[in-house]
Amino acid sequence: MHILKQAIRGLTASKSRTALTMLGIVIGIAVVVLVVSAGEGFKSYINTQVAQIGTNTVTIQTQVPPDTKRRANGSGGAGQANQVVAITTLKKKDITDISRLKNVAGVYGLSTGQATVSYDNVIKNAYVTGSDAERFGIDKGVIAVGRGYTKDEDRSLAQVAVLGSSLADNLFGLQDPLGKTIRVGDYAFSVVGVYAPKGGLGGVSEDDQIFIPVTTLQKKILGIDYYFYLIASLTDNTIADTTSADIADVLRSNHNISDPNKDDFKIQTQEQNISTFATILSASQILLLAIAAISLLVGGVGVMNIMYVVVTERTAEIGLKKALGATNRKILLEFLIEAVLLTVVGGVIGVLFGALLAYGVARGAQAFGFAWAYIVPVRGVVVAMAVSCAIGIGFGVFPAKNAAKMDPIEALRYE
Repeated sequence: MHILKQAIRGLTASKSRTALTMLGIVIGIAVVVLVVSAGEGFKSYINTQVAQIGTNTVTIQTQVPPDTKRRANGSGGAGQANQVVAITTLKKKDITDISRLKNVAGVYGLSTGQATVSYDNVIKNAYVTGSDAERFGIDKGVIAVGRGYTKDEDRSLAQVAVLGSSLADNLFGLQDPLGKTIRVGDYAFSVVGVYAPKGGLGGVSEDDQIFIPVTTLQKKILGIDYYFYLIASLTDNTIADTTSADIADVLRSNHNISDPNKDDFKIQTQEQNISTFATILSASQILLLAIAAISLLVGGVGVMNIMYVVVTERTAEIGLKKALGATNRKILLEFLIEAVLLTVVGGVIGVLFGALLAYGVARGAQAFGFAWAYIVPVRGVVVAMAVSCAIGIGFGVFPAKNAAKMDPIEALRYE
């Protein structure tokens, strides 16, 4: 206890220097906590989005066949091929044939475009998503007001629309949008429903989109007869990979593809989608934690430097203590505890500051409509505090040893 009191007295002797020394530790630990917390928040957001799409779904999207990409590499690169090659092979027949597979509970197709959406004097540029009416039985998004469109409306090229929540707010404000007529491009559409806030992946929020029957979008607005991608709902998600292979066989047969290297489609299960996002998240976290590690390293060097200064300033005091019987072990412990206290207190402040920053990030994301949970995992706090202690011991032991090895006679002579 006496040694602890001596360490505390040493730290409080120069409060400003102690505070500045702890700053590097505070920043590094705060970044660690923020990164771990933000990672958990991002995972919660991804899980929410996946739950809205459906955890038992498979996505089939068009792609430039790999052999086309290889040819493009010799004359401008695959990126150029992606820009100039339009894949138009996903058709209604694909949906019909995929729906006949044993493990497929339902499937719908989507096409997308952009158009000017207006009501009265309010004009917005929005993504227009056309989908089969089957969407409303598979998609887990909640229609807060009104209803989805029907199969009959889809077949008859009806001009009806379901709005994303943000788009509805932008167009109508506090007015009831149901039954109102809006213009989408050159056509008048009747609003039949409004989604509850959903958010979105890849930077495109479904809250800012308008959803209309896919045949209406294809025939009246885009002038096409194909889908951009399909969503299939599975009865048994445990055999998603097998079902994906079955879907691939159907598409190859319909598209006259015998070589898988010439596939003009890509199939992904939700598990694969989650794995992709997890990989991106891990890479981002490693980068940010590396930056935090540099900050902690700088902070640790600062602690070592200041402890050497403290040892030099208190040389006479060390000599007196040794002359009065203090052992090398006690001197070493006093300065080592002082270094550990310095980093642990900095770690505690860093944890609190990091948690505060994480809270600000979560609230900011929520303000923009993202389902971002505020989570500060215990493991993140434990790791942060363990790192603080390790820095105190690792960077404090050398100055402490230097103090313990001092000759008491030479120390007493020091001015």
